[in-house]
Amino acid sequence: MKLTVFGATGGIGGEIVRQALAAGHGVTAVVRDPARLSVVGEGLEVFRADLTDPEALRAAVTGRDAVLSGLGPRKKADAGVAAGLTRSVVRAMEAEGVRRLVVVSAAPVGPPAERQPVVDRLVGSLVAKVLKPVYDDLRAMEAELAGSSTDWTSVRPPRLQDKPATGIYRKTVGGTPPSGRFIGRADVAHAMLAVLDDASTVKQGVGVAY
Repeated sequence: MKLTVFGATGGIGGEIVRQALAAGHGVTAVVRDPARLSVVGEGLEVFRADLTDPEALRAAVTGRDAVLSGLGPRKKADAGVAAGLTRSVVRAMEAEGVRRLVVVSAAPVGPPAERQPVVDRLVGSLVAKVLKPVYDDLRAMEAELAGSSTDWTSVRPPRLQDKPATGIYRKTVGGTPPSGRFIGRADVAHAMLAVLDDASTVKQGVGVAY
């Protein structure tokens, strides 16, 4: 497949690029600063662009089979990044007739898991209050997706870890895995690539966790 990856210099975006190249896909990595991209490999094209300008992004997405985005706020001060930049990506895709889009969001944006232990509910409630600006940004991002013509999927992980990909995790389409406290960034990337050709995930949030 021909893929475009936004947020390619981030933890999840970099893993998407690395795993996609290893699987034989052609990858266009869209970055502000090419010097920050640590991934190299045959089939990789680096596209430098202003991510706030949909017109500048059109050439990065035209003719691609799918677009994946690791864009999102890393801290409360970044709130607004996910919705704003995803809006630019969506507008560029719509202008070029590219439909498949997979983005990373967060577990608290989705519905609460059934049979959630009390301690997990209490901790989750506390974290949701502390990080409310971040989750509000991600909810706004998902609202942008819902209002678009793209065939989107939002992958919603819980707390992230730095660990190698295992390919072993739980996935809940339209919901949240119970007691799903952690997942590695590499496995989030794995899940995002895995849902690309899964029709059941189109226009759905997908909870992933160990």
